[in-house]
Amino acid sequence: MDAFYASVEQHDNPALKGKAIAVGGGHRGVVSAASYEARKFGVRSAMPSKTAKEKCPHLIFVPPRFARYKEISKKIREIFYEYTDLVEPLSLDEAYLDVTENKKGMESANQIAKEIRQKIFEQTGLTASAGISVNKFLAKVASDINKPNGQKTIHPDKIEGFLEELPVEKFYGVGKVTANKMFSLGIYKGKDLKKRSIEDLTRLFGKSGAYYYNVVRGIHHSEVKPHRIQKSVAVERTFFEDLFDEQQVDEKLQSLSEELQNRLQKNNILGRSLTLKIKYKDFSLYTRSITKEEYFSSAEQYFNTGKKLWELRPFDKPVRLLGLSLSQLNTEEKKQVSVQLKIPFKEFEDQ
Repeated sequence: MDAFYASVEQHDNPALKGKAIAVGGGHRGVVSAASYEARKFGVRSAMPSKTAKEKCPHLIFVPPRFARYKEISKKIREIFYEYTDLVEPLSLDEAYLDVTENKKGMESANQIAKEIRQKIFEQTGLTASAGISVNKFLAKVASDINKPNGQKTIHPDKIEGFLEELPVEKFYGVGKVTANKMFSLGIYKGKDLKKRSIEDLTRLFGKSGAYYYNVVRGIHHSEVKPHRIQKSVAVERTFFEDLFDEQQVDEKLQSLSEELQNRLQKNNILGRSLTLKIKYKDFSLYTRSITKEEYFSSAEQYFNTGKKLWELRPFDKPVRLLGLSLSQLNTEEKKQVSVQLKIPFKEFEDQ
């Protein structure tokens, strides 16, 4: 979907159409989503509201309405299921679809995407963009090219040339820090990345090196998984006033530990790895984890372990956010070997 949360707000409130808006914000919040009008001024999701307002003084902040977003997301997924049951949701506004064998018997993946986008607009009043290719990585990259309200097909015959000219920061999985490291090594486009051996990339980027080596060659063996495996459970809080002393931290950690335990118990989930997340007043971020052979099983264990992780770092500046997350869950299943798809590419034009 295109700027989903912000687009919903503009659709439901015509007075906001054409205006720079940000969903979220508030006195100490961050931007959850920004309209395209706001993005022109450099406003982005996860940006502190104060920074967003400085970049765009006329920015309008709108409180999030997650129940409404979920309602519309459900309608959109129902449209997906008209074409295939192989739907892998990534979030409320994004999903992978495998239409190799589809319910409509259609031969063109491009036409399927076009129909789905049209139905979404007719039923919700919102625009969507799509990417079509032989694997999830390429489809994801393609989906961003003709945004908003467009689609892009990367045909099998065009993959090599497309990836060679693609800026490395556009590769899915390459964040800002990694991109800057690549720039410092003279890696600016796919063709630069492709010159590096798998040994070289592994030395430079660790386990991710093999991933970069493969994706720049269009290799990404991952099937669309209709039922996503939950890999972590997290709770976190941004505080209205910064935390300045140990007692405040202990109280918040205890509360987070109890909330985490309640969520885990409700879903019969256990995990082996606990992570503490700290965000300071200056927005710097610190995370540390502990992994055990046996499962964590109580709020007391979460608190005691979280406290140990807290004590690994000096309390030398005010804290604005604390979070605890549990991973290596008992819900994780073995990964399946998958293949790249032979999707019908009868029509190639981009919309």
